[in-house]
Amino acid sequence: MSMAVNSPLLLLYCTILAAVLGAVFGSFINCAAWRIAHGENFLKGRSHCAECGHELKALDLIPVFSYLFLKGKCRYCGKKISPRYMITELFLAAAFVGIVLRFGISGETLRYLGLSVILLGLSLVDLDTYRIPNGFIIAGIIWWAVTIPLVLPRDGVSGLSAWISPSLGVTVQSSLLGAFVIAGAMLLLSLVFDKVTGKESLGGGDIKLLFVVGLYLGLAVGFFNLILSCITGLLMVALLKKKRIPFGPAIAAATYISIMIGSVVVNWYIGLF
Repeated sequence: MSMAVNSPLLLLYCTILAAVLGAVFGSFINCAAWRIAHGENFLKGRSHCAECGHELKALDLIPVFSYLFLKGKCRYCGKKISPRYMITELFLAAAFVGIVLRFGISGETLRYLGLSVILLGLSLVDLDTYRIPNGFIIAGIIWWAVTIPLVLPRDGVSGLSAWISPSLGVTVQSSLLGAFVIAGAMLLLSLVFDKVTGKESLGGGDIKLLFVVGLYLGLAVGFFNLILSCITGLLMVALLKKKRIPFGPAIAAATYISIMIGSVVVNWYIGLF
């Protein structure tokens, strides 16, 4: 069930609110990801400067604005602060706005806002460590299960459509099928490739992540997402000019695009036949 945002004032309010919340959650998940990557407990302790260790005050932690006011430097030691902090906050703010504009006031909006936070967090850790912590995988599965009542169609879906719906995992059947088929197929292919080449082709964390996003996207859109993830990964290799890149951020980026336009593209493709 969803409600379109038709009033210009309501649209403006929802857009501003989404941007503010996105920046706040972007600040939080960036801090959490940094602590996880550096072996710190992200649930305990106060935020501190990564260079001098000085505890940060409230004025130092205002998303986007603190970075701009401090001119990208620590107030206490004067060392440069990574622009990643502000970029992450702006990125998630834009992602939140996009989801609100796409799905309006709905259960889908809440589901995908939460998923976006999880995807960004694991991407940041993967970029730093080349691993995806199981905590993010578990969080993604729990959030999917918790939000099931918010996104199920009121009239129900039966028959073949319940299993291979081209929409975003509208049924539990389609979600589970998408997760197990896509992750299972990639696991099998990676095992065969590793055996033949003697090299690791796809990490276990990447396969687990494909399972999680399959739950949210279902089989049809999940397959589109898999293709898009591979294309995104190849583009990252070309742009970064590296032989090895973390695949998690590519999957995360492709998943966001799939959330926004995946069902439209899949329905268009099916309509060609």
